[in-house]
Amino acid sequence: MKQIGIFGGSFNPIHVGHIALAKAVLQQCDVDEVWLMVSPQNPLKQQADLLPDELRFQLAQHALEGVAGIKACDYEFHLPKPSYTWNTLQHLSADYPDCRFSLIMGGDNWAHFQRWYHWKDILRHHPIIVYPRGEYPGTIDVPLLHVSSTEIRRQVKEGESITGLVPPGNEDMVKEYYRPCVER
Repeated sequence: MKQIGIFGGSFNPIHVGHIALAKAVLQQCDVDEVWLMVSPQNPLKQQADLLPDELRFQLAQHALEGVAGIKACDYEFHLPKPSYTWNTLQHLSADYPDCRFSLIMGGDNWAHFQRWYHWKDILRHHPIIVYPRGEYPGTIDVPLLHVSSTEIRRQVKEGESITGLVPPGNEDMVKEYYRPCVER
Protein backbone atom coordinates (compact mmCIF):
# COMPACT_ATOMS: atom_id res chain seq x y z
CA MET A 1 0.00 0.00 0.00
CA LYS A 2 1.38 3.39 -0.98
CA GLN A 3 1.94 5.80 1.94
CA ILE A 4 1.00 9.42 1.23
CA GLY A 5 1.60 12.39 3.54
CA ILE A 6 -0.99 15.15 3.18
CA PHE A 7 0.39 18.62 3.94
CA GLY A 8 -2.45 21.13 3.68
CA GLY A 9 -2.32 24.88 3.63
CA SER A 10 -3.08 28.04 1.72
CA PHE A 11 0.48 28.22 0.35
CA ASN A 12 0.03 31.95 -0.11
CA PRO A 13 2.72 31.76 -1.53
CA ILE A 14 4.59 28.46 -1.32
CA HIS A 15 8.10 29.03 0.03
CA VAL A 16 11.37 27.20 0.67
CA GLY A 17 10.25 26.27 4.20
CA HIS A 18 7.25 24.33 2.88
CA ILE A 19 9.47 22.40 0.49
CA ALA A 20 12.17 21.73 3.12
CA LEU A 21 9.52 20.39 5.48
CA ALA A 22 8.05 18.10 2.81
CA LYS A 23 11.54 16.79 2.02
CA ALA A 24 12.20 16.13 5.72
CA VAL A 25 8.94 14.16 5.96
CA LEU A 26 9.99 12.07 2.96
CA GLN A 27 13.35 11.32 4.57
CA GLN A 28 12.24 10.71 8.16
CA CYS A 29 8.76 9.25 7.96
CA ASP A 30 7.16 6.19 6.46
CA VAL A 31 5.76 7.96 3.39
CA ASP A 32 6.36 7.40 -0.31
CA GLU A 33 5.06 10.81 -1.41
CA VAL A 34 4.00 14.12 0.08
CA TRP A 35 1.03 15.91 -1.47
CA LEU A 36 0.85 19.64 -0.79
CA MET A 37 -2.91 20.09 -0.57
CA VAL A 38 -3.62 23.67 -1.61
CA SER A 39 -6.68 24.68 0.39
CA PRO A 40 -9.48 26.61 -1.29
CA GLN A 41 -10.42 30.01 0.03
CA ASN A 42 -13.05 29.79 2.71
CA PRO A 43 -15.99 31.89 1.47
CA LEU A 44 -16.82 32.80 5.07
CA LYS A 45 -13.29 34.11 5.74
CA GLN A 46 -12.33 36.58 3.05
CA GLN A 47 -8.63 37.39 3.16
CA ALA A 48 -7.70 40.45 1.12
CA ASP A 49 -4.19 39.22 0.22
CA LEU A 50 -5.13 35.62 -0.59
CA LEU A 51 -4.45 34.87 -4.24
CA PRO A 52 -7.16 33.04 -6.17
CA ASP A 53 -7.06 29.27 -5.70
CA GLU A 54 -5.79 28.47 -9.19
CA LEU A 55 -2.88 30.94 -8.99
CA ARG A 56 -1.72 29.53 -5.65
CA PHE A 57 -1.97 26.01 -7.10
CA GLN A 58 0.01 27.05 -10.20
CA LEU A 59 2.75 28.58 -8.04
CA ALA A 60 2.95 25.36 -6.00
CA GLN A 61 3.08 23.20 -9.15
CA HIS A 62 5.82 25.36 -10.63
CA ALA A 63 7.84 25.32 -7.40
CA LEU A 64 7.74 21.53 -7.26
CA GLU A 65 8.75 20.81 -10.86
CA GLY A 66 11.58 18.30 -10.72
CA VAL A 67 11.25 17.72 -6.96
CA ALA A 68 10.96 13.96 -6.53
CA GLY A 69 8.24 12.61 -4.26
CA ILE A 70 6.42 15.91 -3.67
CA LYS A 71 3.49 17.20 -5.70
CA ALA A 72 0.97 20.01 -5.56
CA CYS A 73 -2.62 18.87 -5.26
CA ASP A 74 -5.87 20.75 -5.94
CA TYR A 75 -8.08 17.90 -4.72
CA GLU A 76 -9.95 20.03 -2.15
CA PHE A 77 -11.00 22.52 -4.84
CA HIS A 78 -13.44 19.88 -6.10
CA LEU A 79 -14.98 18.88 -2.76
CA PRO A 80 -18.10 20.29 -1.11
CA LYS A 81 -17.53 23.27 1.18
CA PRO A 82 -16.68 23.75 3.95
CA SER A 83 -13.48 21.81 3.51
CA TYR A 84 -12.98 19.81 6.71
CA THR A 85 -9.86 17.64 6.94
CA TRP A 86 -11.94 14.60 7.94
CA ASN A 87 -14.07 14.93 4.79
CA THR A 88 -10.99 15.33 2.60
CA LEU A 89 -9.38 12.23 4.11
CA GLN A 90 -12.61 10.26 3.64
CA HIS A 91 -12.83 11.25 -0.04
CA LEU A 92 -9.13 10.56 -0.64
CA SER A 93 -9.41 7.11 0.94
CA ALA A 94 -12.41 6.27 -1.26
CA ASP A 95 -10.80 7.61 -4.47
CA TYR A 96 -7.38 6.07 -3.78
CA PRO A 97 -8.07 2.72 -2.05
CA ASP A 98 -4.48 1.56 -2.70
CA CYS A 99 -3.08 4.44 -0.58
CA ARG A 100 -2.83 5.13 3.13
CA PHE A 101 -2.92 8.79 4.06
CA SER A 102 -1.01 10.44 6.91
CA LEU A 103 -1.75 13.98 8.02
CA ILE A 104 1.13 16.46 8.33
CA MET A 105 0.51 19.40 10.68
CA GLY A 106 2.32 21.97 12.75
CA GLY A 107 2.71 21.66 16.50
CA ASP A 108 0.46 24.70 16.92
CA ASN A 109 -2.42 22.87 15.22
CA TRP A 110 -1.63 19.66 17.09
CA ALA A 111 -1.94 21.55 20.40
CA HIS A 112 -5.58 22.34 19.48
CA PHE A 113 -6.35 19.20 17.50
CA GLN A 114 -9.20 18.14 19.80
CA ARG A 115 -11.20 21.09 18.40
CA TRP A 116 -11.09 19.70 14.84
CA TYR A 117 -14.12 18.17 13.18
CA HIS A 118 -14.05 14.37 13.74
CA TRP A 119 -10.60 14.56 15.37
CA LYS A 120 -11.02 11.17 17.08
CA ASP A 121 -11.87 9.55 13.74
CA ILE A 122 -8.82 11.14 12.13
CA LEU A 123 -6.60 9.74 14.89
CA ARG A 124 -8.22 6.33 14.62
CA HIS A 125 -7.68 6.01 10.86
CA HIS A 126 -4.70 8.18 9.90
CA PRO A 127 -1.15 8.57 11.24
CA ILE A 128 -0.27 12.13 12.28
CA ILE A 129 3.11 13.69 11.53
CA VAL A 130 3.75 16.80 13.62
CA TYR A 131 6.45 19.31 12.76
CA PRO A 132 7.70 21.94 15.24
CA ARG A 133 6.18 25.37 14.85
CA GLY A 134 7.16 28.28 17.06
CA GLU A 135 7.24 27.12 20.66
CA TYR A 136 5.24 24.00 19.81
CA PRO A 137 7.30 20.79 19.46
CA GLY A 138 6.93 18.18 16.77
CA THR A 139 7.44 14.46 16.23
CA ILE A 140 9.98 14.97 13.43
CA ASP A 141 13.28 16.80 13.41
CA VAL A 142 13.21 19.58 10.84
CA PRO A 143 15.33 22.69 10.65
CA LEU A 144 13.27 25.70 11.61
CA LEU A 145 13.50 28.11 8.70
CA HIS A 146 12.45 31.59 9.67
CA VAL A 147 10.36 32.23 6.58
CA SER A 148 6.63 32.84 6.34
CA SER A 149 4.18 33.52 3.56
CA THR A 150 2.95 36.58 5.45
CA GLU A 151 6.47 38.04 5.58
CA ILE A 152 7.06 37.27 1.88
CA ARG A 153 3.87 39.13 0.93
CA ARG A 154 4.94 42.09 3.07
CA GLN A 155 8.40 42.16 1.51
CA VAL A 156 6.97 42.10 -2.01
CA LYS A 157 4.61 44.98 -1.18
CA GLU A 158 7.52 46.96 0.30
CA GLY A 159 9.74 46.25 -2.71
CA GLU A 160 12.21 44.22 -0.63
CA SER A 161 14.12 41.19 -1.89
CA ILE A 162 12.61 37.73 -1.49
CA THR A 163 15.63 35.92 -2.92
CA GLY A 164 16.17 32.67 -1.03
CA LEU A 165 12.67 32.71 0.49
CA VAL A 166 10.82 31.26 -2.49
CA PRO A 167 12.07 28.75 -5.06
CA PRO A 168 14.22 30.65 -7.62
CA GLY A 169 11.89 29.76 -10.50
CA ASN A 170 8.94 31.30 -8.62
CA GLU A 171 10.49 34.60 -7.58
CA ASP A 172 9.31 36.68 -10.57
CA MET A 173 5.80 35.19 -10.47
CA VAL A 174 5.49 35.85 -6.73
CA LYS A 175 6.57 39.46 -7.23
CA GLU A 176 4.07 39.89 -10.07
CA TYR A 177 1.13 38.23 -8.28
CA TYR A 178 1.61 39.88 -4.89
CA ARG A 179 2.62 43.38 -5.98
CA PRO A 180 -0.02 45.94 -4.94
CA CYS A 181 -2.67 46.54 -7.59
CA VAL A 182 -1.75 50.22 -8.00
CA GLU A 183 1.66 49.21 -9.38
CA ARG A 184 0.30 46.79 -12.00
